[in-house]
Amino acid sequence: MKSRKRSRFGETWHRLKKNKAAVIGLVVVIIVLFVAIFAPFLAPYPYDEQDLSNTYAKPSKEHLLGTDKFGRDNLSRLIWGSRNSLIMGLGCVALGTLFGITIGSIAGYFGGRVDIVIMRIMDVFSCVPMLLMCVVIAAILGPSIQNAILAIAISTTPSCARLIRANILTVRDKEFVEAAKAIDAKSPHIILRHILPNAIAPTIVATTMNIGNSIISGATLSFIGLGAQPPLAEWGAMLSEGRNYMRQHMELVLYPGICIMITVLAFNLLGDGLRDALDPRLKN
Repeated sequence: MKSRKRSRFGETWHRLKKNKAAVIGLVVVIIVLFVAIFAPFLAPYPYDEQDLSNTYAKPSKEHLLGTDKFGRDNLSRLIWGSRNSLIMGLGCVALGTLFGITIGSIAGYFGGRVDIVIMRIMDVFSCVPMLLMCVVIAAILGPSIQNAILAIAISTTPSCARLIRANILTVRDKEFVEAAKAIDAKSPHIILRHILPNAIAPTIVATTMNIGNSIISGATLSFIGLGAQPPLAEWGAMLSEGRNYMRQHMELVLYPGICIMITVLAFNLLGDGLRDALDPRLKN
C-alpha cells in the first residue's frame, strides 16, 4: 500500500522530533510559556506584596525560595518575571522580524536603486554595536518595557532584513514568480503569496534563535535600569536588585540567573533543531 505523503509541517515535525536536544528545548519552552501565561494562578503571592517583618527569609513552607529585602516571595517574582521576560523576548523578535521582513522584501524584490538605498541605510545601523544601539534608543525613549522592546527590535532589524533579502534574491527569478508577473499580479500579492512562503524558512530559524538573544538583551537593559522598572518583576531587574547583596544572599541573583540561562538554552536548542529540520539538504 502506498504511504501517505506528509505535509510540509508534518515532515518538519517528523524530523524535529528525532533531535532529542531540540525536543528537550521545545518541552522547556512550552513549560516556560505555560508558567508565563498562567502566572497569576501559579504564583503563591502577588509579585509586589511586601512583608518587611520577614525580609531575607530562608526557604520554608510559606516561601519555598525565601524572600528578598522587602519580604517579597522570590518564587512568585520568578514566576511573574517569566511573563515579563518572555514579553520582552518575544515582543522584540516579533517586532524586529516584522520590520526586517518588510524592509528586506522591498529591497530584495524591487532591487536596483531601491535595494541600494535601503541596504546602505541598514549598513549604517549595522556599524553600531547592537547593545550600544539598544542603550542609546532606550535612554532616548525613556526606561520602560515597551521602549526596551522597541529599542531591541530596531537594533535587530538590519540582520533580519539582510537575511530575508538574500533569500528573496534566490527566489524572485523563479518560474512561478515570472508567471505571476505575466498575469499582472500586484507586487504586494506576489511578495506575500509567492515569494515569502518560499523564502521564509531560514528566517523562522533565525527568529527562534534570536528570542534567546532578545531575552538576554532585555535582561541587560533592565539590569542597567532602562527596561522593567521596580516593583515590576523581571529576571534582569531581579539580578540588578540582588547584585549588592550577592555575598550575603547569593540566591537573589542565582535564581533569576538560572532562569535566564535555562530559557535561553532551550530556545537555542529548539532553533538548532528547526534549522536541521528545515534544511532541504538533510531530507534524505
